[in-house]
Amino acid sequence: MEDQRQTVFIAGAGLVGSLLSLFLAKRGFAVQVLEKREDPRQSLRSEGRSINLALSHRGLRALEAADASLRQHVLDEAIPMYGRQMHDEEGHLSFQPYSSNKECIYSVSRFSLNNSLIDAAEGQGVSFLFEHHLEEADFASKTIHLIHKDKTHTLSAPVLIAADGVFSKVRTSLEKQGLCHSTLEKIDHGYKELDISAEKGVLLEPQTALHIWPRGEYMMIALPNFDKSYTGTLFLPFNEQGLSFQELNDEASVTRFFDIHFPDASVLFPDLAKQYFSNPTSFLANVFTDRWAFGEWLLIGDAAHGIVPFYGQGMNAGFEDCRLLDELLTQHYDNFEVAFQTLNNTRKKDTDAIARLAMDNFIEMRDLVADERFLLQKKIESALSKALPDQWKTLYSEVTFSDTPYSDAFARGQKNQRLMNEIMNDKSLDLTRWEEKEVWEALLKKVSDQ
Repeated sequence: MEDQRQTVFIAGAGLVGSLLSLFLAKRGFAVQVLEKREDPRQSLRSEGRSINLALSHRGLRALEAADASLRQHVLDEAIPMYGRQMHDEEGHLSFQPYSSNKECIYSVSRFSLNNSLIDAAEGQGVSFLFEHHLEEADFASKTIHLIHKDKTHTLSAPVLIAADGVFSKVRTSLEKQGLCHSTLEKIDHGYKELDISAEKGVLLEPQTALHIWPRGEYMMIALPNFDKSYTGTLFLPFNEQGLSFQELNDEASVTRFFDIHFPDASVLFPDLAKQYFSNPTSFLANVFTDRWAFGEWLLIGDAAHGIVPFYGQGMNAGFEDCRLLDELLTQHYDNFEVAFQTLNNTRKKDTDAIARLAMDNFIEMRDLVADERFLLQKKIESALSKALPDQWKTLYSEVTFSDTPYSDAFARGQKNQRLMNEIMNDKSLDLTRWEEKEVWEALLKKVSDQ
């Protein structure tokens, strides 16, 4: 018997496309997902091409809304991270908790998570068409042109959602038709993965932390994996004299660079040169698109608003897109055009805000986390959030552990920073004694009076 359900096409079987397909299938739509890659479940993991992912509240809430058992399955394979373990150039360690309430974020494998999402979606009847290259999308005729096994196919796609990433073919097609404009804002830094084996991973403690080696204009991070290994990522400028990917061009220069700047990490990479020259160097970019909704066609996730990874919110923001769209479809009785336009109108200010925050956090991670004045400020902020939970919320907590719209969190963070600047520059306060009663009460009064 012919399927009478309305068909929705999704471009991209990555994290956002796969999760969205699950939401839509549960709403009763016939969902077809088009993906240029082969089925990732049938291939070996492509090493060195993706940063490990940090799953936090927004992403977890979206997984819960889609499928509570899926959320639990993902958490069963995730590693909690309760804060940053900082490594200075002398090898000294310091721990900075993410939350005064022992909240955590989770390190997850992009590869495993993507496979779990595809499995869950297929379980709800979603059809995945792998090795189907979407070459062009014609909005006027509502058709999409695909290449599969060297043959071109044209499909009618009255409802199309593009979740095909930063280099979205759908977005590019719409731009060529004059329907939107996007900006790909590359930053000066790139990244390279350097995996730490389980054998060497036991040397990094605690295993429930994000490890960071901040060095000013560059840095390295390592996120724990379920098997005790770590996924390390080196962030460097592309072309800066002396400290850049361009300058590290042979085994001797790479080894010397790590021995000088990451002395306690050198032992973690017995195959450093091999990994360094085998793994690709990838660039980082923000994507800003002025329009996401086009009748019953929509851009979502990185296709609409890609962001650099330094706040750990790229995936979480994309998953939140899916949850919010699902809620809008309920609110508007599955009217795609109205739901898509409403998401466009209400969401863009938030994704613009998290892009700005991600860039700010990059500077914080590489430059400020080892700065004594900055660390003092963070200690004071953490104490204020405990003492005045209704008046003072840290920016990180609002972004990472709540549903507060990113734009609201950004605005409140700006206000709090202005107040903290006043406090840190107030000569009448001896902040070296901030925990003593007299100074602490003066701090509380200053915040309460705002």
